[in-house]
Amino acid sequence: MKTEPINGKFELMALPFTANALEPAISAETLSFHHGKHLQTYVNNLNAALSGSKFEGLTLEEIVMKADGGILNNAGQILNHNLYFSQFKPYCEQNEPVGELAAAIEREFGTFQEFQQQFQVGGATLFGSGWVWLAADAQGKLHIVQEPNAGNPIRRGLKPILTFDVWEHAYYLDYQNRRVDHLVQLWHILDWQELNHRYTE
Repeated sequence: MKTEPINGKFELMALPFTANALEPAISAETLSFHHGKHLQTYVNNLNAALSGSKFEGLTLEEIVMKADGGILNNAGQILNHNLYFSQFKPYCEQNEPVGELAAAIEREFGTFQEFQQQFQVGGATLFGSGWVWLAADAQGKLHIVQEPNAGNPIRRGLKPILTFDVWEHAYYLDYQNRRVDHLVQLWHILDWQELNHRYTE
C-alpha cells in the first residue's frame, strides 16, 4: 500500500488503539511523546522541505527510494513510524505468529523462539539510533536487517514486515538505558494478523 499525500501534504497517522492500550510494554506517556511529538515533527519537517522540490506529489515510498539528505531522513522516519505504530495491538501475554508468515519464520529460523532471539540481538547490537527489521525478498525469504538512523529495507529491494525502533525516544521514559528489556516486551503487542498481511500482500 502506498502512502499518498493529501492536497500535497502528508498527515500524522491516526493510532489504531487507545493511548494506554500498549501498557505495560509502551506507556501512554511514551506513546504521547513518540507519536504526538517526534512523528509529528518529522511530518512537519518533510512537508516544509517538499514544497517546490522535485519530490512534491510523490508517494512516501517513492520519496524514500529516491531522496537523500534531510528529505530522506524525514520521509524515512515517517514511513518507519507508520509501519511501527500500525503493527501493534493491545497487550497480550501469549502472542505468536500466524498464517504464511508463521510458516516462513519456522522455515528460515527453525522456531519462533530462535527468531525472537536473533531479532532481539539485531536490535540490541545496533550501535546508536536506528531500526531492526524483518523483511522479505522477492522470493519470500526472510531477512533480519539492521538499519541505522532512518533506514528502511525498501532501499535494498526488500519488503518491510516487522520493525522494532531502537531510537532512545522509543523507550527511554519507560526503560531508561535498558533497551533489551524494551525489546522483550514488544512481542506482547504485535498484531500478527497485520504482519502476516504485509508478508502475503
